Amino acid sequence: MRIHIRRIGVAGLLSVWLLAIAAVPASAQIEASFEAGYTESEGINASQSRIVLGSVYNSLDITRGGSFGFTVGGFFTENWEAEFLFNRQFSSLEISDPAPTRKIANQNVDNYHGNLVYNFGTHESRLRPFLFGGLGATHYVPGDFDASLPVSSAQARINGFSKFSSTWGGGIKAYFSPVVGVKASLRWTPTYIKSDADGLWCDPFYPTCWVIGNADYSNQLAFSGGVTFRFGGPR
Repeated sequence: MRIHIRRIGVAGLLSVWLLAIAAVPASAQIEASFEAGYTESEGINASQSRIVLGSVYNSLDITRGGSFGFTVGGFFTENWEAEFLFNRQFSSLEISDPAPTRKIANQNVDNYHGNLVYNFGTHESRLRPFLFGGLGATHYVPGDFDASLPVSSAQARINGFSKFSSTWGGGIKAYFSPVVGVKASLRWTPTYIKSDADGLWCDPFYPTCWVIGNADYSNQLAFSGGVTFRFGGPR
């Protein structure tokens, strides 16, 4: 099963956001967090049915799995923070519908996002709820074909690809001291994969019609917790 995609320069996105963080004043507070958790995921429906090993499949699925990651951000006001996020989910690539589900390969899903974070409360607050939104890329990294496939040894490795995505979420930070705390968050990441034709729309005033596209997204819902460290800024 092959999906045609447009590659995104993940390294370029990372560089731009790191430059944005570097522009935060040197006297500002820097915060770094390390998290682990669990991610619910979904795949997409194929634009047309595919025959794989003699069976018909319509769905390409990414299974749920454990995840880990980190964030690094700089406060440019007491409440607003510019943040870079990396997260990796461990999962599997499966095909299904109407034929029985079959595992194709192990699958890593990497998120690279630049976020704008609003932290409630003040620097001195022990509890700081937060909300965030960001833009970036989701990178799909399939491994070798699963050994259970009858032709796995004859197949080449599946190529990875990147797609534009946004990410949205929130959570809470609890500080034990001015430097160290814990962090829990919930994050939703919809990744645009493709659009399928979904009929025509015709202008009521001009004799012109357009094909309407039905966007197909692969969604991740990540639950995570970890530790957070603050450097510099007010004490």
